[in-house]
Amino acid sequence: MTRFVYHGRDAAGQSVDGTLEAMSPALVADALLARGVTPVRIGREDDRPPTWRERLLGGTTVSPTDLALMTRQLHSLLHAGVPVIAALQALSRSTTHRGQKRLLAEVGSGLQEGHELSQALARRRDVFDGFYLAMVRVGETAGRLPEVFMALYRHLEFQRLMRDQVAAALRYPKFVVAAMAIALVVINVLVIPSFAQVFANAGVDLPLMTRVLLATSAFFVAHWLAMAGTTAAGWAAWRLWLRTDSGAMWWHRWQLRLPLAGRILRTTALARICQALQMTLASGVPIIQGLTLASEVADNRHLARRLARVREGVERGESLLVATSQARIFTPIVLQMIAIGEETGRVDELLGEIAQTYRLDVEMELKALSQRIEPILVVVLGAMVLVLALGVFMPMWDLGKAAIR
Repeated sequence: MTRFVYHGRDAAGQSVDGTLEAMSPALVADALLARGVTPVRIGREDDRPPTWRERLLGGTTVSPTDLALMTRQLHSLLHAGVPVIAALQALSRSTTHRGQKRLLAEVGSGLQEGHELSQALARRRDVFDGFYLAMVRVGETAGRLPEVFMALYRHLEFQRLMRDQVAAALRYPKFVVAAMAIALVVINVLVIPSFAQVFANAGVDLPLMTRVLLATSAFFVAHWLAMAGTTAAGWAAWRLWLRTDSGAMWWHRWQLRLPLAGRILRTTALARICQALQMTLASGVPIIQGLTLASEVADNRHLARRLARVREGVERGESLLVATSQARIFTPIVLQMIAIGEETGRVDELLGEIAQTYRLDVEMELKALSQRIEPILVVVLGAMVLVLALGVFMPMWDLGKAAIR
């Protein structure tokens, strides 16, 4: 049963609003007419527009964590023999998250209209990416939806773990950089102008560092609006350029060459690729289609293009080892494991082990990244303090000496 919201008028012409549970809007209209109410508008309760509070709090969005939990619940219900529509309705009744309720209602509506599950899920591409939809389509074709949903849950959990580890490693540097930026603004707007008035009244010769600080502060105070506008315009232009194919390709290629984070980004992307390949091959997906699907989770267009070369090589009849060697994606150790997997027919299992190896490498690299970044931040912060001390307090010391004399 689905709950519908209706608006109508009674025999006296008075407005009547309420909710009613029924299987379809037509049955709601019949029930209202039987009560003497003429229906004007009937809609699903989950289809009402979100309130400003829900928009502000993000109550209508489905987070990756929510998607992973819903995928695991779908596996449990389907594995127990519950039909897909009944499983969606059960999840809708059990959740209090409005965004998830809306999502389940839309998917259930698509199934009731005669669409397949993958087609119904495709209505919400803001939640389900191409990889998710393709795997569900594979499960429908092979009759293995419960197994596919469990594999998707493990894949989503693996993705979440990688994201959380990267976010945790970058949390401290982001905080320090933000604090430094705020400190620079406060110093240029409040601190240095007050000292500038003191130095101007004293009429003494100022050191070079002090003159540089005063000139920088004066420029910042006089042109802060133009600087803010230029920064905003530059950021918008940068974002628009990154949406182009050439811009995204250049940016993703450059990311992999960053001094400290490049190796981590590459290893993280390769872990996603191997995990996706392992998942598709274990589900019975042909290797060519599996390579196509794996390129969608790489989150890096440069590596996705390299993976496309691997797929083209396999299509020409080359082995996976030869194709990956020519694409220069993996390290020699990984290539050796792929060779062993092809010889023993256990490519999917070894790809899973490679993904776990990459995950461990990411963990170690992230720990090392934190240890490398902290001294750099300390040096930068110390340099800021030194510049401020030399530029502000040296003239003060000169004024103090002159007053003593």
